[in-house]
Amino acid sequence: MTSVRRWTGREAGLLRQALRMSVRGYAAHLGVGIRTVSKWEKLGTGTCPWPDTQAILDTALTRADAAAQTRFEQLLAGPRRPLLSRTPVSAVDDHETWAEDLERIVVCLDRQDFDFAATLLERRLGRAQVRDLDDRGLYLYGRSLTLSGDLRRLQGTLQDLLTARRLYTDAHDLFTELGIPRRAAQLELSLAVVTEMSGRLTPAATRYQQLTDDERLGSADRARALLWIGTALAKDGRNTFAIQVMGQAAERFVELDEPEDWATAQQKLALAHRGAGDLTRALAYIDTARSNGRFESPLQRVQIDTAHGHILLTDRATRSAGNDVLDRASDIARQYGLNHQLRSIKSVRNSGEYV
Repeated sequence: MTSVRRWTGREAGLLRQALRMSVRGYAAHLGVGIRTVSKWEKLGTGTCPWPDTQAILDTALTRADAAAQTRFEQLLAGPRRPLLSRTPVSAVDDHETWAEDLERIVVCLDRQDFDFAATLLERRLGRAQVRDLDDRGLYLYGRSLTLSGDLRRLQGTLQDLLTARRLYTDAHDLFTELGIPRRAAQLELSLAVVTEMSGRLTPAATRYQQLTDDERLGSADRARALLWIGTALAKDGRNTFAIQVMGQAAERFVELDEPEDWATAQQKLALAHRGAGDLTRALAYIDTARSNGRFESPLQRVQIDTAHGHILLTDRATRSAGNDVLDRASDIARQYGLNHQLRSIKSVRNSGEYV
């Protein structure tokens, strides 16, 4: 039986596949949270389970039946690109520190600490000699390109969006070459988001639709693609259809036990109902979103306040309160360099739609 010297998210995810379990079932089998399993599969070699969890994974592998152990060995071997020589120990050490830097970058992006994230990314991307990297190095380089694209997308100027598209495309090509289809598909989803943010709503909705049935993506990503179809439709004024699609996405998030995504769906449903002229339902949905979402990051706070302010601004009776909420959102967006959100707030103020 193959043993694992040190588990990373990649090996933990491959064991789930070998056991042929869902994310939820695997989490229950190990006694860990669903989000923990999702994090392993999202970050791959960029994350390592805690020592006690490493022991749990060892036990799960040992107790797996022979067929599952064989599948795990085959998945672990995987298609690999041939290397001309063994990876030197110094490169292995650098891989570990590189992976740690990527984890720090993810945290920085979640907090919208763009300056420090940019410093770490510039250090990694500027230092890497792509032609000299082994498979692990190329994977880390691809993840660095992806996170650099995320940074640009979150900052959200028009030039940032163009740069994000280029970075995502380069990362997509690299993961395709490495034979990592899930990462490639996730980048296709990110490229569709950039397309939507650039105002090209119909092609974005079409791409989202294609990805909702793409087996390379996990169930949660496919549900998000469905939700984002509704977002693009609502922005394009097709609110009735958007409400139907978003409702289906919200049901999927319930089935997948993804409460944060469900709360986001309620927020988007609120805006779609506002667009359809039903302010009573819009306020009900935004209250549900505010009550159930965590909204811990600056971006999340700006998004929920922008949606709430948009709804309040639509009714002349609550116009003053809406402006106050949008003022608060603008202050946070400006403080953290959230340029796309600032444009959205300006657009809301200029819409002039009142009932």
